[in-house]
Amino acid sequence: MARYTGPTWRVSRRLGISLSGTGKELRKRPYPPGQHGPASQRRKLTEYGLQLQEKQKLRFMYGLTERQFANLFRKASRMKGNTGENFLRLLELRLDNIVYRLGFARTRRGARQLVNHGHVTVNGRRVDIPSYQLRPGDVVGLTEKARQMVVVRDALAQRAYLPEYLSFDEHKLEGTLLRLPERSELPQEIQETLVVEFYSR
Repeated sequence: MARYTGPTWRVSRRLGISLSGTGKELRKRPYPPGQHGPASQRRKLTEYGLQLQEKQKLRFMYGLTERQFANLFRKASRMKGNTGENFLRLLELRLDNIVYRLGFARTRRGARQLVNHGHVTVNGRRVDIPSYQLRPGDVVGLTEKARQMVVVRDALAQRAYLPEYLSFDEHKLEGTLLRLPERSELPQEIQETLVVEFYSR
């Protein structure tokens, strides 16, 4: 399955979650899309429906294809500890997500584009693979060209939050992964147990 490139606001309204992280999608129309709008009567979801919806929330949030998502879950299931938390941690430690968390881009889509175009470095070496898994101690920076980009400067100026597991050097425009994120620092709106149940059927 190819990566979804359609309207994200519509998906956000259908899933009831802000995929952009800004909340704009749900502020104006906090109800599912469709011609009947807020008056539409939605049927109660089955247990499978709830599991599928939670899986789709997480998949669209991080912008993965179905195959990437399933492969990453299998990797998490082979790790020691809680499978759901391991899965969220692996998603959070993707290079494109860390670029987004550091504020180099306003959205994960924008962060993935920065990485794909070769504007991001890891430990001083250029890396253009969005799914690259970071480890504690890795330093994420920008190329000289990227540091002068207006879109990057604007994104950094509008960054409202930096997770505690990251540090950021304002002068070098570099971020360091200090440690693995804890569950309390991962998306609170996601019930990872439902995702685990979906893949355990």
